Parts: sequence; C-alpha cells; structure tokens
Amino acid sequence: MSSQSFEDHASPRAGRLEAALTVAPVGDRWHAIADPGYEASNGMFGGWTTAIALAAVLRTADVAHTPSAITINFLSAVAPGAAIEIRTERLGGGRSVSHWRADVHPAGSGELHATANVVLTDRRATDTHLQLVMPSAPEPDDLPEFHPPDPAGERSVIRPVSGMPPFGRGDTYSVGWVRELSGRPVDHVQLAYLADQCAPRSFFWSDGPRRSATLTMTVYFHATADELAAVGDDYVLHEAFATRGVASTADQHVRMWSRSGTLLATSEQICLYR
Repeated sequence: MSSQSFEDHASPRAGRLEAALTVAPVGDRWHAIADPGYEASNGMFGGWTTAIALAAVLRTADVAHTPSAITINFLSAVAPGAAIEIRTERLGGGRSVSHWRADVHPAGSGELHATANVVLTDRRATDTHLQLVMPSAPEPDDLPEFHPPDPAGERSVIRPVSGMPPFGRGDTYSVGWVRELSGRPVDHVQLAYLADQCAPRSFFWSDGPRRSATLTMTVYFHATADELAAVGDDYVLHEAFATRGVASTADQHVRMWSRSGTLLATSEQICLYR
C-alpha cells in the first residue's frame, strides 16, 4: 500500500481513523501506513501503535474469540508517514483461550518498533461482579473542550471534569470525557487506541510539560459485545491516577467508563520521564 493511496483513502474525516487502523495482508505479514494525522510529540501516538498491533492479531486469528488483554512494549518511535509491517504468531492455547504475539517493524526491516502479547478468549455468559463505581461527571457537552497539542490530539476531544490542567497539582487523579472525532464506533481496537489518551502523570507534580514516554502498556478489556455496541461513537469517561513516580519512572492506571456507567476497560502503563 503506497502512502499516496493510503492518504486518498483516509481523507474523509468520517473514515480517517478506520483507514489509519487498516492492515493489509502481504505474504505472511500485515502492512499499514503510519498516518501523520496520528502523530504525537515524539513519533506516532502510542495508542495507534497498540491498536494496529491488536488489529493485525484479530485479522490473523479469524475466530470468534474476543480480546481480553493486550500488553505492548514500545522499543522505538514509529515515524509518521512510514510504511510498517506487523508479524503475528499464535503462541499457544486451546478452544477457549489463545495467546498471540504481534511485532511491529519498519517495512522491510528487522528493527522492532513494538512487540505485543494478546490474549483472546471465548467469552460466555456467567454471573457478574463489579467492585468499582463510575465517578460522578457532568454531561460532556456541558463542559469546555480541550485538544492535546499534537496532530493526534486534534483528532480527539477531551472534556475535563477534574484534574485539568494538570500542572502543579501533586494529586495525580483526573477525570475527563474523551471522544475520537472520526465517527468510528468504539470496539476493542478503538478502546486500545483510547487507553493512551491521558496526560502523563508526571505533569501533575511538575510546573509544566516535561519529556515523558510510555515504556509498556497493558489494556484489559471488560465490555461485552452488546455493551460496546451500545456506546457507538459516544464519549468514554477516563478516570486516571498514578501510585508513584521515582527515579525517572512513573505508573498510570486508567478506568474507562461508558456514559451509562459500564466499565469498558482498564489500563496500566509505566512511563519514563525526565
């Protein structure tokens, strides 16, 4: 897939994220183009890299299993506009669970941008339990909007509820509505994309922005197919906090809620900050 053909396909806003997350089979690998519209401050947005790795596994698996978890390690930045390839491999499992690996490379190179492990499961109806309660939040359209200062940030809207702007707060807890603006319905791939859509927690004990890069991120998927279908392309509420930052590394925990109060996914990551 050439860069030009990708851009032609991606130009309508309503389909841009769908095109940016498209993987095409070439031999035994999947190819994609790193759409510059999803560039962050130091290369492609980490949520995009996570989502493209998950998309390749789901295309490869070709079974009725759904994602329960993805853990991705970021090794090097993906250059906006670059052609990339994703190599997928089934590591093992059985009829109800399968484990997969996805490696993200520059096209034609053995260099690694990222490597992900994905768990797919055959989810069946059972009894339920929920320990947490969604935080109280005004309707998103009643709140001012904010866009992170990079191309990827312009393609999502954040409506802060609390904890924003983050600088100098000390307390790292924040709540805010997030919506990707292309109109693409939220699914597991898009939850992986949205899981990285929070200000770095190191900003909260700093006087201003500082260098921060995600080293590893895990997303746990809780929503059922019906619960995801009910979200459509609506806002998702992000509840985020850190437990500690020390010696250049800080964690981040995120809970992602639907407007109706369904816990859709949770996420954890470790960031390097300076």
